[in-house]
Amino acid sequence: MLMPNDPVPGLAVPKLGGGTLDLAEGAGRFGTLVVFYRGLHCPICIRELTALEGAMDDFAAAGATVMAISMDDADRAQATAEKAEVTRLPIGYGLTLAQARSWGLYVSAPIRDTEPSLFNEPGHFIVRADGRLLYANVQNMPFARPPLDDLLGAIKFVDAKDYPARGDYAEAAQ
Repeated sequence: MLMPNDPVPGLAVPKLGGGTLDLAEGAGRFGTLVVFYRGLHCPICIRELTALEGAMDDFAAAGATVMAISMDDADRAQATAEKAEVTRLPIGYGLTLAQARSWGLYVSAPIRDTEPSLFNEPGHFIVRADGRLLYANVQNMPFARPPLDDLLGAIKFVDAKDYPARGDYAEAAQ
């Protein structure tokens, strides 16, 4: 289980357009919003990626970079980017099962023929520039994702108030 204030696992995947999308490179002054999305088959993901594309400047102004990653292959990731009309949002693909597990993501097998053989369920993480976890939201269903305005507001508030990550109490229950 990922714990707040702990370093997050390494995360490097192929990036649409070439190269590697690597969490260790290119964090904003504040950090990075990492969005794990389900893939091409998910209409909610398409809407979320379109919204993220439109919010890139707002996150940058708050000192945060944004990246979106799935277990889709390159062709499906490219189709997703086209369907969501994404041109600026960095899209990573080819997330492995081991990587998904290291981030605590839920993974599903298909229930429809439009779904790939395995895919990660949604996850939203705010990672500080030094690689420590600030915020984690992991879901086992595609519904009820955190609103982007709330995530952006959280980044601004934490930055302005030097607010600490919460939920890091780790002693065993008696």
